[in-house]
Amino acid sequence: MAEAHQAVAFQFTVTPEGVDVQLSREALKQIYLSGVASWKKRFARIKNSILTGVYPATPSSWLVVVMATVSSMYCRIDLSMGLICHIRRYLPSCHYLSFQHQTLLSAVLFSTGVWFSGILLCRQSLKLLLSYHGWMFEPHGKMSWSTRVWVMISGRNPMLYSFQTSLPKLPVPSVEATIRRYLESVHPLLKDEKYRKMEVLAQAFQQHTAPRLQKYLVLKSWWATNYVSDWWEEYVYLRGRGPIMVNSNYYIMVRTPLQAARAGNIVHSILLYRRKLDREEIPPVMALGIVPMCSFQMERMFNTTRIPGMESDTLQHLLDSKHLAVYHKGRFYKLWLYQGGKLLKPRDLELQFQRILDDPSPPQPGEEKLAALTAGERVPWAKARARFFSQGKNKVSLDAIERAAFFLALDEEAHGYKRGREDSMDSYAKSLLHGRCYDRWFDKSFTLVVYKNGKVGTNAEHTWADAPIMGHLWEVMWVRGPSMACLGQGSLKVPSLRPPSRLTKVIDSSYRVAKALADDVDFHCFQFSNFGKGLIKRFKISPDAFIQISLQLARFQDKGSFCLTYEASMTRLFREGRTETVRSCTRESTAFVRSMMDPLFQVAAEKHQQMYRLAMTGAGIDRHLFCLYVVSKYLGVESPFLAQVLAEPWRLSTSQTPQQQIKMFDMEKNQDLVSSGGGFGPVADDGYGVSYIIAGENLITFHISSKFSSPETDSRRFGRNIRQAMLDIADLFNVPANKVAN
Repeated sequence: MAEAHQAVAFQFTVTPEGVDVQLSREALKQIYLSGVASWKKRFARIKNSILTGVYPATPSSWLVVVMATVSSMYCRIDLSMGLICHIRRYLPSCHYLSFQHQTLLSAVLFSTGVWFSGILLCRQSLKLLLSYHGWMFEPHGKMSWSTRVWVMISGRNPMLYSFQTSLPKLPVPSVEATIRRYLESVHPLLKDEKYRKMEVLAQAFQQHTAPRLQKYLVLKSWWATNYVSDWWEEYVYLRGRGPIMVNSNYYIMVRTPLQAARAGNIVHSILLYRRKLDREEIPPVMALGIVPMCSFQMERMFNTTRIPGMESDTLQHLLDSKHLAVYHKGRFYKLWLYQGGKLLKPRDLELQFQRILDDPSPPQPGEEKLAALTAGERVPWAKARARFFSQGKNKVSLDAIERAAFFLALDEEAHGYKRGREDSMDSYAKSLLHGRCYDRWFDKSFTLVVYKNGKVGTNAEHTWADAPIMGHLWEVMWVRGPSMACLGQGSLKVPSLRPPSRLTKVIDSSYRVAKALADDVDFHCFQFSNFGKGLIKRFKISPDAFIQISLQLARFQDKGSFCLTYEASMTRLFREGRTETVRSCTRESTAFVRSMMDPLFQVAAEKHQQMYRLAMTGAGIDRHLFCLYVVSKYLGVESPFLAQVLAEPWRLSTSQTPQQQIKMFDMEKNQDLVSSGGGFGPVADDGYGVSYIIAGENLITFHISSKFSSPETDSRRFGRNIRQAMLDIADLFNVPANKVAN
């Protein structure tokens, strides 16, 4: 394995005549250029902070206010109604400030005060408008006066974080409303006797325990930016001691015609996205194209790593990183992304990757399966990190991986969809989710995987953000056109990392745990092309509601019963919002499945849409109950109701991968670049994980996961049930669904 070359700015030797200093002009030039680039970034951050801080005003608007005030004074019109004279009396008198100068300074101070007051007034108005979510409950095609006002005032192009301080806080629902919705959600799943017992527990909790817990939660909502997000990140993700591979991380597939040697284009496009992200030049994602959503999660997309701990992990986020960690054939490389403060061009990156692919050197002892440490249990990884990576070359090597912009795996295998071979998507999904258990660095914010045949995908750590954030990266990247030819000349060397040593036993232990987990995952991925959202919308039904009810029908066909169902929805209409749960198995959907009658389907679809809207607008069930449970643990209060609620297994966990988050991406015109979506592992050992993406008018891709070890599940069987359920429901509307796509 090649050794890393270190560039130094000067060398010195001690001679009898004294110290002989030898300067390197080229090295000093590179240091100077890097310093200039760093200072440019600092100034850009300061500028963006000012622009975001005064939004919706601009610095130039301050100058307009000052000029208007001063001009009115020269016209002997006092717009301040005497305030300028009042301010002038309090200015210190000295011979440097004449009467005219004092008057001018007073006018500037008055104008600045008026300008700031206008900003605060506009921000409060924005916050009030954004706190109104009635537009979500309006009939399709109609727009309320509040929404019309918002459209009128949101015309100026905002920066990424322009709306952050104007977004409302996530409200704390009332205990009564949460418990009522909870009991309604479990009613179709419990027999009468068990339901009555749950009612008794819920009423006792509401009357005796909940009022005290709720007070603390309301107090937190006043103090914190978001009363859920920090506890959700800490207790759901960082405190989990089991493997994050399969259990937490997720993957995203990307369709691309690129060859493996052109990975440079993909990396370059991602780095251009990072540069726009750093400069806050990416506009915020807008719901319905007009209502801004929280951009907080984007901050930690790059330069972020999950660091293992004994009781809880932490997230390490750096402001910048100038290198990439690359893995190929068991070897780790550190690849610099900049030269002279400038980002390497695609051609240079391509040449670097080709040199890595052509490197014949074998892995060093302990190097090949090093990443298996990130795939296994967290405590052994934390112990190994403290013991073997705390100093010396091992620490330098690990720092190079953890402090990288992101992780790149140049895979030796070929994957992707092959016509006529549906199982090709299954192996593609499993490869992205867990690979070989040692060729993905599961602790990095994301691992970019480039396969031998040019197919691409990512494996993302879940703590720092949810799937829509990674989806946004891919959409923006493909709009830039990463398949263009690489141009220019490459002339750089590829430095590589010294691997840590003396780790074979620890790595093998983590690898065995991860391998057993990966081998147990049963994946099935298929494309449903009989019809898509184009046909579903003709039924005047939400495509998501249609699919969710189809999943209930498929589950009933699979097991002859219903189960607690989890669907993830976003709460990014609120500041630092992440997700909320939609409990998709409702009384209405179960009634339809049992009867298969058209009128009941309409009722079930409307109920699902209502629940989804409530979840998005802060009136969900599960995040509130979760936070009440956390408060109870802090206070040492035992609640049989909360303990039972949080112990209930989600045997059907579902999520829709968002698509078309940016206006410029036309899905119908870019079918070759449309993502195939992504997936995740099953939440319950005897359940299914189902992810789906609605791509265009006539295609829906499903990703289904389960465990081979469970006799209750079979991903391919469930996939067949989903396909049949979709067709059966379409038949209710007397439409030959199998012919719609053509």
